[in-house]
Amino acid sequence: MACLLSRASLRRPFMPYFCSHLSTSNHSLHTNPDFTNYYLSVLPFCRKSRDLEALKSLLIVRGLISHQPLVKHFIDQCCHLGFPNLALSAFKTIEKPSLYLQNLVLRSLSYDGLFEDVMYFYQTCRDSGFSSDNYTYPFVIKACAALCDVWFGRMMHCVVLKSGFGENLVVQTALLDFYSKVGEMGNARKLVDEISQPDVVAWNALISGYSVNRFDFEVLQVLQDMHTMSVKPNSSTFASVFPVCSRVGVDDVGTSVHGLAYKLGYTEEESLVPALISMYANSGNLLAARHIFDTSTRNNIAIWNAITSAYTRNHRPEDAVPVLQAMLRNDIKPNMVTFVSLLPSSENLGCIYVESFHAYLVKFGFEEELSVVTALLSVYAKLGNMDSAEFLFHNIRVRNLLFWNSTVSAYAGHGLCEQSLEAFCLMQKDGFVPDAISIVSLLSSCSEMSATLLGKSAHAFSIKKGIDLNLNASNALLAFYCDSKKLVYSFRIFERMVEKNVVSWNTMISGCVDNGESERAIFLFHQMRQGGVNFDLVTLITILPSCRECQNPLLGLAIHSYALKTALTTDISLVNALVSMYINCEELDAARLLFDDMPDKTVVSWNAVLTGYRCHNLHKETIELFNQMIEEGQTPNYVTLLNVLPACHTLPQGKSIHGYIIRRMIPLETPLLTSLMIMYARLENLPSWLKLFHIGDKTSISLWNTVISANLLSKDGSMAFSFFRELLRNKIEPDDVTVLNLISACVHLKNLHISNSVLGYLVRKGFDKHVAISNALIDMYAKCGNISCARMLFEAMAQKDTISWSIIINGYRLHGDVEAALALYTRMKLLGLKPDKATYLSVLSACSHGGFVEQSRKIFDSMIHEDGVYPGLEHYACMVDLVGRTGRLNEAYELVKNLPHKPSSNILGSLLGACLSHGNYQLGEEIGKWVDANNVRLAMEQKQFSKSPGVSILDGI
Repeated sequence: MACLLSRASLRRPFMPYFCSHLSTSNHSLHTNPDFTNYYLSVLPFCRKSRDLEALKSLLIVRGLISHQPLVKHFIDQCCHLGFPNLALSAFKTIEKPSLYLQNLVLRSLSYDGLFEDVMYFYQTCRDSGFSSDNYTYPFVIKACAALCDVWFGRMMHCVVLKSGFGENLVVQTALLDFYSKVGEMGNARKLVDEISQPDVVAWNALISGYSVNRFDFEVLQVLQDMHTMSVKPNSSTFASVFPVCSRVGVDDVGTSVHGLAYKLGYTEEESLVPALISMYANSGNLLAARHIFDTSTRNNIAIWNAITSAYTRNHRPEDAVPVLQAMLRNDIKPNMVTFVSLLPSSENLGCIYVESFHAYLVKFGFEEELSVVTALLSVYAKLGNMDSAEFLFHNIRVRNLLFWNSTVSAYAGHGLCEQSLEAFCLMQKDGFVPDAISIVSLLSSCSEMSATLLGKSAHAFSIKKGIDLNLNASNALLAFYCDSKKLVYSFRIFERMVEKNVVSWNTMISGCVDNGESERAIFLFHQMRQGGVNFDLVTLITILPSCRECQNPLLGLAIHSYALKTALTTDISLVNALVSMYINCEELDAARLLFDDMPDKTVVSWNAVLTGYRCHNLHKETIELFNQMIEEGQTPNYVTLLNVLPACHTLPQGKSIHGYIIRRMIPLETPLLTSLMIMYARLENLPSWLKLFHIGDKTSISLWNTVISANLLSKDGSMAFSFFRELLRNKIEPDDVTVLNLISACVHLKNLHISNSVLGYLVRKGFDKHVAISNALIDMYAKCGNISCARMLFEAMAQKDTISWSIIINGYRLHGDVEAALALYTRMKLLGLKPDKATYLSVLSACSHGGFVEQSRKIFDSMIHEDGVYPGLEHYACMVDLVGRTGRLNEAYELVKNLPHKPSSNILGSLLGACLSHGNYQLGEEIGKWVDANNVRLAMEQKQFSKSPGVSILDGI
């Protein structure tokens, strides 16, 4: 045997030499009792399937296949080397295999992770009539747990109970572990309750199941139950409990569990130190995490990785760098986990640090490790260093799907959509099948490129591969179709989704809001609530703009109440959105109250209120708030200045803001420069806005549009045309704004010859096909005196909106043709179109000028009761003027008294004039007192006096 196992013999192919030696040996060698030891000695050298098959054949030929100790080792070797078929075939050659040998095969298969073979082997043995015992069942039940085969696992539970092993602790623990791993925690808990005296292993299995399935509070309850039943936890118990403590987020719980582990003497175990550090780090207590690290032995790399990860997870990568340096000083070699923990947050440190980490990767030989290189590639991409990312991509020899996905995502994240798509195609050529992450990145690129057809192809691919059923992929498809303004497809996908999360709902709500479907957004919001889906910050911030669009301030108030109830108002972004919502719903007092209560205001907060004041023409309040902003040390941005400049109503104010811009050296980019130009033009400072124009970017159409608008503000239509001609000489293409300004200049000049020339130019350039421009042309011709041309343009429009009807009706009103105006209004209603406030104002004004009392009453009633349009003061003014001039003074007086708001001076003056012209001096005297009282109140408001509400200081009011 020494000769057989000599160094020289092993240099030759082993089995041919072995077999030839056996063939020349005498029979006495085989009958020698020690010959079994000979086979056992050569068995470890059989490492290939053909070697093991040859050895099995020899065992059969020599009659040793029934020698169970030898077969046992043979089966062990087969299982260890991953040849379960050989092991099973050897087992089948035994005439009467023992239960011990059956369990041996099961154990070997189980230890090697061959769980499908475990189940197949067990079923084969069972069908052959072999018995099982308390050693058999745990291996089979473990296989059911590993394969998540719930049906077979439940069947094994029944078999166990039927065979009388239901009360065996080992079997019960295996069943407990099975139910925990498949998520049936009710059955797991029931099993524990049925065990008379569950040991720590059983309790640990239950705790592990609760922890894995995120039943965090149940984990803590089980720990309490163990204490009640005097079962001492071990290190495995705490290894499962510590992560739960960090998820619960209650510092006292984690500290108490830590104290219990310390009392039992487990905190010194190195395996628990990383879990402890992570527990405190996840709750944000870095001081405690660092203390545990400093007091540990620090010989284990896992401990160093835990503290490194603690800093990076808490967004403090600058503190993780010294840890890496200390590791190197203490001769602790970093591993892949070290760099995978450190790299994702290193983007905040800058390129120099990332490049240093890259150098360390090369130094320690990790430049070919995919997980590390993938993390490094992602960091380079986030820093915008795509050259380095591409270098990594081209220099890695072996790639996996995660690496390809990171590359596709890196390109997509930087708007390099074509490269992203190219990488997606190369990934498939490299033999990798895209997964949900690949599709999400691809759809992002399609959205950026507005590549609808390509996105649909990605959708088809995801359906073919079954990826569309993945929740993240489904959400990405929803977002893609929303971005592509294909809401109908988004809703089809959304309705078919078996599983939806808050991201799904948020995507749909956001898509509806962005596509002008505010009512559908609110409907989805209510559906979400009825479905029991909890709102998050994104939900509330997304839905708030719809409150204005749908004129639903009560919904905004309800959202505010919900945010207060759920403590979400601590988020500054949500509070800013609420401020904007109140402003958009014209609740300025509520917006200002909420703004004043904000402890930490950002520039966005200030801009929200400033925008509200500007939109409501509260110029004085805008300037005051801007001054307060400066006094509180907040730095204005572009949006701030763009809000403040329109509020400047005196030249010194405007120059002061301009001076602030110069002192702060704020770049005069086109939006800010044009805003300054408009401000100076409005304040009639021609030299200033002309100087600004000459220093502006002459290639920007916005600059030319502004200079034309500035001339219109100065009522200089001729100069506006001069700048338009200069624009054409500079070969700048006009846009819709240019054209609308040009039409306004025609209205100023009231020259039909110029108007016709402009119309010809617009038709030649194709601008007349735009509804807004056609509307402006109709208005231009009506105001220039050619109502027939205006009507011709109106009738020629392929698509008309409500503004089109309002403009042509108003045109006939200007020309005194009340019958034509009323006929158009009637035609509009017959077509099923809903007039708006402007349309009704034009019709009522026409009736007022024509003295059409009955028609105006019907129209006014239709406005309120049929179309649900709430009249403003201007509509009431028309009605009061009409009924007053026709002598119906009492009716006019009732209208004024029933106004929803205070009557304006114009309305009262109109009614007073009607009383005087019709000789009703008594009513005129009463109206005169009302006018005086109104003037007094106006003066008081201007001087910022106040009086108690409901108490008049004038007699008779």
